[in-house]
Formats: sequence, structure tokens, C-alpha cells
Amino acid sequence: MSQALLPTYARADLAFERGEGPYLYTADGRRFLDFAAGIAVNALGHSHPHLVDALTKQGAKLWHVSNLYQIPDGERLAERLVADSFADRVFFSNSGAEAMEGALKLARKYHHAKGHPERYRVIACNNAFHGRTMTTLSAAGNAKYLEGFGPEPEGFDHVAFGNMNELRAAITPETAAILVEPVQGEGGIRPASPEYLRALREVCDEFGLLLIFDEIQCGMGRTGKLFAHEWAGITPDVMALAKGIGGGFPLGAFLATEEAASGMKAGSHGSTYGGNPLAMAIGNAVLDVMLDEGFLKHVEAIGKLLKAKLEKLVAANPHVFEEVRGTGLILGLKAVPTNGELIAALRDRGLLTVGAAENVIRILPPLIIEEEQVDEALTALEQVCADWPKTALGGVA
Repeated sequence: MSQALLPTYARADLAFERGEGPYLYTADGRRFLDFAAGIAVNALGHSHPHLVDALTKQGAKLWHVSNLYQIPDGERLAERLVADSFADRVFFSNSGAEAMEGALKLARKYHHAKGHPERYRVIACNNAFHGRTMTTLSAAGNAKYLEGFGPEPEGFDHVAFGNMNELRAAITPETAAILVEPVQGEGGIRPASPEYLRALREVCDEFGLLLIFDEIQCGMGRTGKLFAHEWAGITPDVMALAKGIGGGFPLGAFLATEEAASGMKAGSHGSTYGGNPLAMAIGNAVLDVMLDEGFLKHVEAIGKLLKAKLEKLVAANPHVFEEVRGTGLILGLKAVPTNGELIAALRDRGLLTVGAAENVIRILPPLIIEEEQVDEALTALEQVCADWPKTALGGVA
């Protein structure tokens, strides 16, 4: 590993030369089944023909002009996102953290414009993850990520995920919004119940708060609907997106209702790169595929199949796994040994996964996988389970 790089990543000793569909290949020809998907980013797998075509065609014409000028493909992508969501307005960024920053700024601006600048605080959940900027770290409140970066930005109150009594008790005259991931990803693949999401909508309406959903990891088709909150039959006021929306190209966005966005005027927010022609061409190409008839139904069906097979695996191997979590193709295996050990063992058998909190292994395959890849992943998991020593865990030899 180059000494020129800032040593902020504990990278595996592995480099890939190319990718095709759900597979990655090293320079020496080794093939890996990618069930990490760039941490839920490569939603359509690697080198998807439609995305490659959009990239090359737009790349030969125009990459960047800045938001000093109109960008027709950005207008088209915004209109398509509005047509298939609760939202009336869209702002494009380059990453999920930027999308979250914009969403949080919008919440404060909304109340300020309504004559209530004192309403600036946001209630967020324990075990959340919203990005690595100072504000998004403070929004999540995770001590591990905040250590050494104090003092943290002020303005966030944290409550237990799923606990409405605790949330209600945290509301004050200074509260502006509630921020929740419909499925906590980094926090251990913890889905919110539909009842909880509906209760959040009710309490926001009751107290005049904005409801902000962070769907950076769980959105863009990963649960079998375009957005995870759709399963609860309710809508937020603001939503942050990234990861899958660009299919591997750096792209984020926050969406808002006309009312929630009413305080945002020319000059209120901006981004030099956000929404550039190259990103917009690829974002439209991603939507072409995801909105195609049958795509989301396939994600739902293959997700149910994968989860059912994982549940059988867990039941047969209690010395390795405790439970399966999640929905659609955002799944997690709570491990008995250290999840890092299992992730390494799976990698040795050609299956790529990623860790999460609570000793969970995240299963985040591209949304294009078929039953063949489900079976291939299960074979690797079964091999690791068969080879894992029960005696090392106090079990029966």
C-alpha cells in the first residue's frame, strides 16, 4: 500500500482490474462475487451496458459547466424523481454526506423563514450513520467516529431507534425536525417497523416538525420499492439519497416537498460539481433501468429468496450466526465470531461482504443478481460454516 495515502482505511490486500455484472476480477484472473457492491453503491453491478453507454456518450460531449447555466439532463432527472416520489423539489450533490448537509440546512431555513429561528434542533436516533462531515457525524452522535474531532457541532438530540415514547419526550420548542434511516445500515441492518414510520409522520404533523428520511443506503430500489419508506404508506418532507442513484458514479441528492423547500431561495445553497452533465446522464441511465417494468418486483422476489436461504443457514449453524436481519437486498447476518474474521474467510472463498455495527455482516449485492448468484453465495457461506471450529466457541467438538 502506498505510503503517500492518508492511512484512514484498513484496506484488504486485494485490488481489482475489472468488473462485470455481480463479479469483480483481479489482474491475475481471480473472480469474486461482489455482495458488498461498493457499500450498496453498484446497484446495477459492474460495467452495466446502459450505464457504460450513457457515460461514454456524455463523456465525449460535455462533463462540467457549473450551475451558472442550465443543465437539461439535470432538469429531466429532477422531474423523473419528483414524478416517482413524494417530492416537488430536488437538489443534486456529489455524495450522501453532502445530501444530508443540504437536508439539515433546509430544515433550519424552513423554520427561520416561518419566523421561528429558535427551531433549529433535530432529533436523531442512536446507532445511526449519516456521513463523515462534522455536522453529519454530530447528527449520528456515534462516539467512535467523533473521537478527536471535538467540539462537535451542536443542535442534535438522540433517542433510541424505534422508541416513540422517548422521541416524544425529546421534543422541545426548539425542535425543527426528526431524522431517521428507514433501515439503519452502518448501525447493523436494523429496519424500522412500518408502525414506527407512521408514528413519526403523525408526531411531525402534530408538532409542526419536518420529517427527514436518510435513504442513502436503503433507497433506490434496495428494499424492492424505489424508496424504503413506501412500504409504510407514508411520506417524509425531506429525503437524502446517494449510493445507488449513481450506480457507481459519485452522485447524491436531497428531495423535498414544496412547503419544506419554501425557505430555499437563490443563493441559499450550492455546489460547484453537483448535478454536472456527466453525473446527470448516468443518473438518468440508472433510473431507466430501475423504473423498467418488473425490475423492482425482481428485487423483492430475489431478496425474499436470499433471506429465506440465509435463515436456513443460520438455523443450521448457530455456532457461526445468530440471526438474519433486513429486507429486500439490504440484509445482515449477526455473527457469533468476530464479523471481521468471517468477512476475511468469505473473501478467501470468493465472496465479498462488508461489516456493520453489532457484529453484523452486511449482505448488499447488486440489485441485478439472479438465483444463480444466491446459490453461489450460499455455497461460500456454507463452506465457511462447515470449516468454522465449534470448540473455539465453547460448543461441542
